[in-house]
Amino acid sequence: MNPFLRNGLAIIVGIFIGALINFGIILISGSIIPLPQGVDTSDMESIKSAMHLYKPKHFLFPFLAHALGTFFGGAIAAKIAVGTQTKVALVVGIIFLYGGFSMVMQLPSPLWFNLLDLLLAYIPMAWLGAKLVQK
Repeated sequence: MNPFLRNGLAIIVGIFIGALINFGIILISGSIIPLPQGVDTSDMESIKSAMHLYKPKHFLFPFLAHALGTFFGGAIAAKIAVGTQTKVALVVGIIFLYGGFSMVMQLPSPLWFNLLDLLLAYIPMAWLGAKLVQK
């Protein structure tokens, strides 16, 4: 297969698998660490209005979802890619970082969480995922 097409496919598969992992972790998080009373996670306005009730423990699973989704998305993309494995993984990380910036703009999360999430959950995790699968 043409390397350009294979690397493009690697990025798409990495994003898809990373998003599934992210979604899965977010989906189970409420059963492990219950959210504050009355929060409806399917309604962005409900989350926004209850954000003042969130404690640091409530931010653990969103961070893990972002970090692990990006880590495995980057690792899978790097495993599929030809030649430029780290660059392909970093493209996945950049796309997830864009999603992270979108969430920071939509939800009034604490500054400490926004900084932790944006600085550690995306680019570094995609890079680590790539390094894990490289020979």
